[in-house]
Amino acid sequence: MAIVPQKERDIIMAQKVKVISDSTCDLSPELLEKYDITLTPLYITSGDEEFRDGVDVKPADIFRMVEKEDKTCKTAAVNIHDYKQTWEKYAGEYDEIIQICISEGFSACYQNALLAAEDFPQKEKIHVIDSRNLSTGQGYLVLDAAIMAREGKSANEICEYINKSKTLMNCSFVIDRLDYLHRGGRCSGVALISTKILGIKPCIEVADGAMRVGKKYRGKFEKCLEIYVKERLADFENVDLTRVFITHPACSPETVERVREVIKKCITFHEIIETNAGCTVSNHCGPNTLGIIFKQKSDYK
Repeated sequence: MAIVPQKERDIIMAQKVKVISDSTCDLSPELLEKYDITLTPLYITSGDEEFRDGVDVKPADIFRMVEKEDKTCKTAAVNIHDYKQTWEKYAGEYDEIIQICISEGFSACYQNALLAAEDFPQKEKIHVIDSRNLSTGQGYLVLDAAIMAREGKSANEICEYINKSKTLMNCSFVIDRLDYLHRGGRCSGVALISTKILGIKPCIEVADGAMRVGKKYRGKFEKCLEIYVKERLADFENVDLTRVFITHPACSPETVERVREVIKKCITFHEIIETNAGCTVSNHCGPNTLGIIFKQKSDYK
């Protein structure tokens, strides 16, 4: 009779935890499959048409609708029914389900998930977390949660770790053009014109669960990105070296490679992961947007 090592017995006996995230986490299909992460899609609307983020519509479709068909696209939260329907698929197979949502400051997803959990037949299994982030700021936390679930950690252990870690995320993007923000009502016409005339590339930062405008760079997009990366990584002693994401909707391979090389010159991360931003970031920021997202050792202000 084979003897199972204690560590393996502990994992076998541990809770089986399922990690689910809103589609705004912007993790690649490869990472989602590797770590058994399921997505709850947000919605993209254009006129009377409604699409599920990443299922019925991709960023390229949004760029086509906006730039070639002159349409305006809007985002809508995951609804209560969708959350409950997704959880029902896994409630029988898993002991616990962790749903990680985009920041409450950006969407009604978190509130809808709480309402869905309260009305769910097995609500004791459901743990809803407000990531206080978006894109791979959220994705970083989702990936950590999935890795911990694979290691046999309990849902409570995972939730405690994620709730502590979400204040440490350094999430930001540099935007080449503001016309997408202007279409969505998040940028005034005066700001749009002035940034075009002056060649300004604003940095949008996520802090305390909300977005704010950080430094405004000036010049060519690629040169601005180089300065941006160096400045974001300047406090290198406070950077968690586990991983850094390079996230963008549709930047050129040359631009991404240039950013990768600048990162390598600044800090040696264990992993540099490139991901494509999904429909939410793409709809608000446009194709030429790029951010580096990593975790800090102490709170980011």
